[in-house]
Amino acid sequence: MRRPSRRQLAVATALLTATAAALAVTGAAGAFDSARQAKAAVRGGKAKNVILLIGDGMGDSEITLARDYTVGADGRLNMDRFPMTGAYTTYAVHADGTPDYVTDSAASGTGWATGVKTVNGRISKTPGTDKAVKTILELAQEGGYATGSVTTAELTDATPAVLASHVTDRSCQGPADMAKCAADTIAAGGPGSIAEQSVNHKVDVLFGGGKQRFDQKVTDGRYKGLTVTEQARKLGYQVVTDDASMKAAKAGRPVLGLFAGGNVPVEWTGKAAAVGGTDPQRCVTSNANRPASTPSLADSATKAIQLLEARQKAIHSGKGFFLQIEGASIDKQDHAADPCGQIGETAAFDKAVRVARAYAAEHPDTLVVTTADHGHTSQIVPLEATPPGLSSTLVTDEGRQLKVNYSTNTPGLSQEHTGTQVRIAAQGPQAYHVLGVTNQTDLFTTLREALGLD
Repeated sequence: MRRPSRRQLAVATALLTATAAALAVTGAAGAFDSARQAKAAVRGGKAKNVILLIGDGMGDSEITLARDYTVGADGRLNMDRFPMTGAYTTYAVHADGTPDYVTDSAASGTGWATGVKTVNGRISKTPGTDKAVKTILELAQEGGYATGSVTTAELTDATPAVLASHVTDRSCQGPADMAKCAADTIAAGGPGSIAEQSVNHKVDVLFGGGKQRFDQKVTDGRYKGLTVTEQARKLGYQVVTDDASMKAAKAGRPVLGLFAGGNVPVEWTGKAAAVGGTDPQRCVTSNANRPASTPSLADSATKAIQLLEARQKAIHSGKGFFLQIEGASIDKQDHAADPCGQIGETAAFDKAVRVARAYAAEHPDTLVVTTADHGHTSQIVPLEATPPGLSSTLVTDEGRQLKVNYSTNTPGLSQEHTGTQVRIAAQGPQAYHVLGVTNQTDLFTTLREALGLD
């Protein structure tokens, strides 16, 4: 087991000293639920379960915007209540290993999934030699753990893809999308597209969008002529497509949930930011283009945990599970300079955080980590500011006006990621490893050691 550094122990000791006093004044809104929880995090120990929550593009500005709008400037989100909070760096690398200061989701996800930094666009393969690197999910499977991945993106998008696939380029999502991955095709002796690899891995729970990728036909190999969905059924998957069928799924066989043709529609809507700003607006906490049968991220997370726990109990393995949960469209709405869509997806993600923390409260041998893959563009600016890019004025739940600015690219083009460090917070065994400023690849080591994996 990796020992905490002197600095980490000093920080943790100071934290524990402050916790008792802080509890009296932060019971409703502070960071800590109890001194016991903080002490347990510092002691370390082995985790039976790991729940990793990724808010895609969820930098500190995105968190602050959602907090200010939904619970108030002095309020606290569920993700604010972890006993251990630090930051980690997110840079990618070039093929020669030199830093690429602004990462995409493929390279950043590869960092925590494998412990190896890679080039932007690559999925769980080395930066220079383009060789597959074993992922935390693959190690967990080998160690006898149940595994799951839940996302609001396509299941073949970069963040879920890094767990159970290895391709040269993130665009190689389905059998018809392999133009940039010639060596990865089944015809060339490779593992196939991200969709094919994901089901071939027999991940116990796969929930998200991307039905269009799984509807593509396999072009070579054992399953040639079948769609990837048909391939999944051949491999024993239950295939579910809405909230009712998801909740009816039974443990014992893996479950593939395809809840949208592409990305799962967002929960909130409103006017996008504009040059010169928008009139003050309240967000609409619904989306006419989101079918009522679409499960929420929190409900998907709840069902995934139930299935994974039941699977392990049924086979009497004595082992727990590894589950990754992604709020993907925080990033996608940031790219679109859509503050209401962005806030709604952050709020939906925060409800999934609440689900994970509630489970951990009943199962304290569960390590829960929440973080982001990279920072993004939104910034809260003074009302009197006149940003050169896109901006929008919101009327928060506190009845106050708030201006948000998007200026990381020319208006009319997709807004860009930023190279900032981002928050990482945790509770449970080994949670103290997130303290201070760490590297994105350190998260892989924390997860691996918490589960006792070689």
